[in-house]
Amino acid sequence: SSSEGFGVAEKIVLLTFISAVILMAILGNLLVMVAVCRDRQLRKIKTNYFIVSLAFADLLVSVLVMPFGAIELVQDNWIYGEMFCLVRTSLDVLLTTASILHLCCISLDRYYAICCQPLVYRNKMTPLRIAVMLGGCWVIPTFISFLPIMQGWNSIGIIDLIQQRQFNKASNSTYCIFMVNKPYAITCSVVAFYIPFLLMVLAYYRIYVTAREHAHQIRVLQRAGAPADGRQHHPDQHSTHRMKTETKAAKTLCIIMGCFCLCWAPFFVTNIVDPFINYTVPGKLWTAFLWLGYINSGLNPFLYAFLNKSFRRAFLIILCCGDERYRRPSILGQTVPCSTTTINGSTHVLR
Repeated sequence: SSSEGFGVAEKIVLLTFISAVILMAILGNLLVMVAVCRDRQLRKIKTNYFIVSLAFADLLVSVLVMPFGAIELVQDNWIYGEMFCLVRTSLDVLLTTASILHLCCISLDRYYAICCQPLVYRNKMTPLRIAVMLGGCWVIPTFISFLPIMQGWNSIGIIDLIQQRQFNKASNSTYCIFMVNKPYAITCSVVAFYIPFLLMVLAYYRIYVTAREHAHQIRVLQRAGAPADGRQHHPDQHSTHRMKTETKAAKTLCIIMGCFCLCWAPFFVTNIVDPFINYTVPGKLWTAFLWLGYINSGLNPFLYAFLNKSFRRAFLIILCCGDERYRRPSILGQTVPCSTTTINGSTHVLR
């Protein structure tokens, strides 16, 4: 926090921007959750259970974490006491970690469906396994959030420095300071960011390689001049359509993951570096990186709307009060077999 605070004009601009981010996150994530709950086709896709849980985590960030951070930032003072400061910090770590773990599960789900055993995906990805994965996304973050923070493990060895920064005698202000020692900084960052990030990169790399292999095989068959007697031509069209939809779905999820990493990488890199340079990273830089990460909580719904046809249609139906123009065409009128829309549980959004 700045010892000089903000001027009136700066506070107005800052408050307007922060309010827009919070409102965007609340409305966008609510829209995602309502869309999946109301749309029967979206509910059939197993991956969307992870998306709904991710939207719920981002919604909690925008309701339980962002407003209090915004108040402290604008007022340059923390008025809610030390205990609530610990609770708010624990929620911050818990929910942001849950978000990236959800994205990691989504990438692993796509990898398993496309690269490993796509023909038996529906039988392998059972409701029990989905429930276990979702439970892990919420339980694992508690071991690096509420448990160590409430016990004060993150402040071992730096208590004097934390107390020094919590109070500003010049302005008579109190701050909700969250500082971490070296062991906690490394453990938290590795569990919350670096391991999931590595798994996502590997998963999407394998999906990309598989998609290229499928495309190469299709081009070879086409150059070979397969008989156009209907029996051979239809499976080729089906394979081409499947390859394209799988690739588009993977690219969509990859863009979502990329945006998350761009938003949170500066914070987690700084989180590890700061304890090793005697906590000399400026407070304003910390604030900028933290709110860059918060922005991601409101970004995912807009990525779904612009990159995902089925979500975009569901959003339009909700926002336009069920306008018939945006409803799906009749199954009898589809030129692509209905089974291809959910093949392997992954061609659900980009037909």
